[in-house]
Amino acid sequence: MRSIVLTKGVPDFSEGAVSFDEDGHLERGKTPTVMNPNDYFALQAALQTKVRHGGHVTGMSMGPPSYASVLEEAMGSVYADDSILLSDRELAASDTWATAITLSAGVEKYQEEIADVDLVFAGFKTADGETGHTGPQTTWCLDWPIVTHVLALDIDPDEGMLRAKRLVEGDVDEIETVEAPLPCVVIADPEFEPTYRKAAHRLEHKRLRAETQERVVDHEEQLRTWNHQDLNLDPDYIGLDGSPTIVSSVDPIPKAPSEREATMVDPGDDDGMGQVVEELQPFATGD
Repeated sequence: MRSIVLTKGVPDFSEGAVSFDEDGHLERGKTPTVMNPNDYFALQAALQTKVRHGGHVTGMSMGPPSYASVLEEAMGSVYADDSILLSDRELAASDTWATAITLSAGVEKYQEEIADVDLVFAGFKTADGETGHTGPQTTWCLDWPIVTHVLALDIDPDEGMLRAKRLVEGDVDEIETVEAPLPCVVIADPEFEPTYRKAAHRLEHKRLRAETQERVVDHEEQLRTWNHQDLNLDPDYIGLDGSPTIVSSVDPIPKAPSEREATMVDPGDDDGMGQVVEELQPFATGD
């Protein structure tokens, strides 16, 4: 079973990491880039498939050279076997449509030069754009079936069939079971939880973790980089020129009102530190 997981780098919006200018606009140059949080569920779905059925998982991303660190994170956290970065200046400023064209070209090149792909996994939506378009648009370009909002899945290799439980229109109260022929695209829902009920699967998971910890140390040796020429893409249909989306304006992110009062205490102030200990002691003892 061979899978590709699409992942993207996004600004680290965690408290203390994200940086805004005085007008409330995001400063990307001063904000670290991390793997899109929803892609973690797609990677977990791919890992579960590999543990149960064997095979190979490739992480794929489109972005600047710095996104190699995102693919390294994907390999280290969920045991991807190798990575492919689609990157050059012609791909810059792509909207979701131009990104989908590029990613689908990457999948097709993979199939032509490396191996047939059974599954492409993608996250629900990105933490920055939040459109949820890229996975379905990539599917349209590939002309494959797609199953979205997947909570659980398994594969019948003999029948070449995916069986999945999914949320109906994202409704958490209604779940349906569906089938789709391989190859297909799976959009993992944030509620997806991998399961390893058999001892053999848990042992395989442990073996893959140990194997990957050795492999990720030399991630650069597992990384391929393809540019638009490698993908045989016309610059008129990718990047900014190939993006039909027009951004009319950007609103600053409103600053959240402070809901807590803070008291500054100098560590050298014995009386002040004593008051801190007195405040925290009930929580430490469980009162």
